[in-house]
Amino acid sequence: MKMNKLTASIFLATSALTIAVAHAEDCKPKHEVTTVEPGFITVGAVPFAPFSIIDKDGNVQGIDADILTEIAKMECLKLKTLPTEAAAGIQTIVSGRADVSSGAWYRTKERTRVVDLSAPLYLDQMAVFSKAGTTKLPELEGKQVGSVQGNLWVSDLQKVFGSNLKLYPTAVAMHQDLMAGRLDAAFDGYSTGISALKSGSLTGIQVKVIEPDDRIRASKEAGQGTFPMSKKNKALGAAIDENIAVLHKNGKIAEILVKHGLEASAGDTGAARLIE
Repeated sequence: MKMNKLTASIFLATSALTIAVAHAEDCKPKHEVTTVEPGFITVGAVPFAPFSIIDKDGNVQGIDADILTEIAKMECLKLKTLPTEAAAGIQTIVSGRADVSSGAWYRTKERTRVVDLSAPLYLDQMAVFSKAGTTKLPELEGKQVGSVQGNLWVSDLQKVFGSNLKLYPTAVAMHQDLMAGRLDAAFDGYSTGISALKSGSLTGIQVKVIEPDDRIRASKEAGQGTFPMSKKNKALGAAIDENIAVLHKNGKIAEILVKHGLEASAGDTGAARLIE
């Protein structure tokens, strides 16, 4: 009797393996593509929550990873993570070590000189961080506000706030001044704020998408997230773009955004554009 049970167990395990292998063999990729490593889409993953997070095992998680996982499935591929820093993210593509890079990269004209950029994935919406939950720019005029150096909206904010605008090298330093009451409000990406709220590093602060204001271009045209890709692999780039279109149409990208705490509206990217 024991022998019969063992035999049955082996048979079931073998059958399950056979079915799994057959399923893998039955997978039909949507496109014919080549990648850095056959069978994988290699991701030069730059840590930037909630888009690109490196877990304890060295694998990329987050919004970008979820989107890439869906794309990989469509091409019968798996994801392989190549952890990297922001300064080296683009270089992983140029050097041929990765197929794409994750980390909420903006579609900018400057980047198109060295890499191709995928179709827009989502909008990184400009937000107001404040204790009062302010959303309107006029309500903050004459008050002390802050932003992080290099943000899209800095030059426009300087015209509106002048010396009342303080620039910070990091979001962490800005958040500390805001919670301490040294700032009335701060401006940063909505996604950054949601991530900080989840981690408990923005106690007592509300994060709200800013209402459109003609004086701040980014409040009306948010930066579009993208996957940097190699200029030498046009076929893969075209396949990724077509798959992104499918994921927008079937609502999967919106679903992923909501899963990570962002608004579904961030997936309404509009036509592709480049930041000058």
